Amino acid sequence: MIKRLLIANRGEIACRIIKTAHAMGVETIALYSDADHRALHTTMATKSVYIGPSPALESYLDIERILSIAEQEKVDGIHPGYGFLSENAGFAEACQKKALAFIGPPASAINAMGSKSEAKKIMAQAGVPLVPGYHGDDQNNEQLIVEAQRIGYPLLIKAALGGGGKGHACC
Repeated sequence: MIKRLLIANRGEIACRIIKTAHAMGVETIALYSDADHRALHTTMATKSVYIGPSPALESYLDIERILSIAEQEKVDGIHPGYGFLSENAGFAEACQKKALAFIGPPASAINAMGSKSEAKKIMAQAGVPLVPGYHGDDQNNEQLIVEAQRIGYPLLIKAALGGGGKGHACC
């Protein structure tokens, strides 16, 4: 059971994690940067620790700094919230190496789901119903035209590694 939890996030998600952790009797350590030193999550937590300057690369995305704070604060686990490091397999692995519970999917799952085409293959193997599509290795124009006619129009074409709506094309 986790007794002391570091929340590697801010704002509303941090507040929700803190509220739930406290209801479970877990102490919480909130992080804050220059930009959010007066934010609600810093007052709700058992303790707040300065993470760094406002830019996320210098604070909430600084894995070494977060792990250093976790060690200093003697936490049992880290909750990444969403965004920031929540989908970073390297961070999940680093937590595991430090014997810290990572509140999220294991690094192997993060890696597997990082590529949409690989994720879809895994889901198909597990029997999850999927939207029809083509995911074959043959990407020449003739094959793609055949597949488009089989699927039907309009088509939504998605880049395998695009995220946040990037890489969409409708035709």
